[in-house]
Amino acid sequence: MTGFSGRYVLLAEDDIDDQEFLIEALHELDPELNVHVADSGEKAIEYLSSVTVTSFPSLIILDYNLPKINGQQILSYLKNDERYDGVTKLVWSTSNAPHYVQCCLQEGAKAYLVKPTDLGGIKKVAATMLAYCSS
Repeated sequence: MTGFSGRYVLLAEDDIDDQEFLIEALHELDPELNVHVADSGEKAIEYLSSVTVTSFPSLIILDYNLPKINGQQILSYLKNDERYDGVTKLVWSTSNAPHYVQCCLQEGAKAYLVKPTDLGGIKKVAATMLAYCSS
């Protein structure tokens, strides 16, 4: 992926397997990608509140079902911080409930992606995520 190397990504995901598989797929596409993992909504907001300019994320990937603070609530938080207006925000989840999708898109997600069940699918989703950010 051209134009993305050296950028930072926040991955808010509480499932360790999903973290590892997605990071592996992202690094296959761009080995220089810097991925910060937050394993809860609280940790994601804490990171986003204190991140410096030198490690500011170009892409934010949110699991919908995070402990305590879910992906939609993080999107609502980000709507009130103008620093994140131009940052690509994506939600991925095992659920494709229309209500979740609609709410996340209304709160500023560029896309809502359903988590695949196999590694090949995760690689395709990773490519889609980076393409959203590059466009």
